Amino acid sequence: MSLGIPQLDPALESTLTADMARVESLLRSHIEGEYPLVIETSRHLVEAGGKRLRPLLTLLGAQFGDPAARGIVEAAVVCELTHLATLYHDDVMDEAPLRRGVESANNRWGNTVAILTGDYLFAKASQLLADLGPEAVRLQAATFERLVIGQITETQGSPSDTNQLDHYLHVISGKTSSLIATSIRFGAMLSGADEKTIETLTQYGELIGTVFQLADDVIDIASETNESGKTPGTDLREGVPTLVTLYILESNDPADAQLREILSAPITDEAVVQSTLKALREHEALANARRILITYADQARERLSTLADGPAKDALSNLCEAIITRTA
Repeated sequence: MSLGIPQLDPALESTLTADMARVESLLRSHIEGEYPLVIETSRHLVEAGGKRLRPLLTLLGAQFGDPAARGIVEAAVVCELTHLATLYHDDVMDEAPLRRGVESANNRWGNTVAILTGDYLFAKASQLLADLGPEAVRLQAATFERLVIGQITETQGSPSDTNQLDHYLHVISGKTSSLIATSIRFGAMLSGADEKTIETLTQYGELIGTVFQLADDVIDIASETNESGKTPGTDLREGVPTLVTLYILESNDPADAQLREILSAPITDEAVVQSTLKALREHEALANARRILITYADQARERLSTLADGPAKDALSNLCEAIITRTA
């Protein structure tokens, strides 16, 4: 498994690779059971792959304490199961036909089965979590609350007195950054890292979560191939607002009037998708989005400055660069 972090210390890479294999093994074995359909549906996205960013961050967080401490691999699996469960629910709400390059569960088995599969994965995460102690349970509960509130906030839309861009960043904080921050916090907490280090890594996780989502926004417009794992224009086809398109939707420039109208709804005509992508790639909105992305990445790296120097700190810093590089 490629970890996706450049210039990774060879010894740390070897350790992380071995631990990620343990994570993958537990992830797959933990959703075995007596019900063939549930196993099939819950394994659907596990088998489709994914970046496994959240488990990786749990393992990296553990490097600041005792990385062999009890419960770290289990916590990493809890984070990935939680993430997978939210994807099943998100696809129902978005009526998405595809996820990770395969047919979505809701498209294949229907909304009811997709929702219940997400619930099943939450239950399996809770089983692992119960053995990690009350502090871990409280952390997961607070994170789950933020995930749900983030989704509700997105569904409600931006209040009339709130800038759409500010509202979008607030939604990202709940829907994406919360679980990514919790992932690295779990690793630091369970490894016995000191409180200051735990808080520093949590703040880094919040910021890198935002970087990760904003990078996806830029990739959806800027990438001209599928090499990033995402088909360009996916958000345009689904009518999903992103950092790039919100700059246009918030614009009062008469020159943006036609683009604003096109971006106000899902684009079903493929020729219009391609012409809109071309227009957005030449628009200042894309450059503005990249600047915001780099600002958050710089803030994430800055949070690491108080940590002890070493391969784990370097890995977290280089991860920022790797995420930005995906958007180039």
